[in-house]
Amino acid sequence: MDPEMTLLECDDAMTRAVEHAIHEFAAVRTGKASPTLVEGLDVHVMSYGSHMKLKQLAMITTPDPRLIRIEPFDPATLQDIDRAIRESRLGLNGSIEGKVIRLPIPVLSQERREQMVKLVRQMGEEAKVRVRSARRDAIEALKKGQKDGLITEDDLHRREKEVQTLTDKKVTELDQHVASKEKEVLTV
Repeated sequence: MDPEMTLLECDDAMTRAVEHAIHEFAAVRTGKASPTLVEGLDVHVMSYGSHMKLKQLAMITTPDPRLIRIEPFDPATLQDIDRAIRESRLGLNGSIEGKVIRLPIPVLSQERREQMVKLVRQMGEEAKVRVRSARRDAIEALKKGQKDGLITEDDLHRREKEVQTLTDKKVTELDQHVASKEKEVLTV
């Protein structure tokens, strides 16, 4: 395989790992309302006979910092959405008011905030594992290229350094996102 292609694929895989972590961080509760907290929720819609994401079924807004307002596009899905929220691991209970679900977000206790910080750190470590896995795959591909005679040994060492530099950059980026999310979670 072409060494340039290997580096591009490695960069792409690492970037996807960082973006995935950022997306996961968005779902971590910080004590203030955010549509991302519930938009990925899986809802089993009885009338449709299938599972759909909440963002496909309703308009999700945050009229104030402690409230999420969910307005289904089809009022027939209101009960299904309410059930999905209650059964989720979010620990939130909404109230149905007409054709809208109001979801108050309670203030987090210090103990719960610390649990959320641990969860964020764990997500960050999992993302780092994905980044390092991409590094390992790229280095293996480069070594195979050297073994097959596509690149020289000097070129192999230079490319390995490039992969390591890229890895360090992505790990630092992840650390910054983790620190930012920790600060956001711990802010009262």
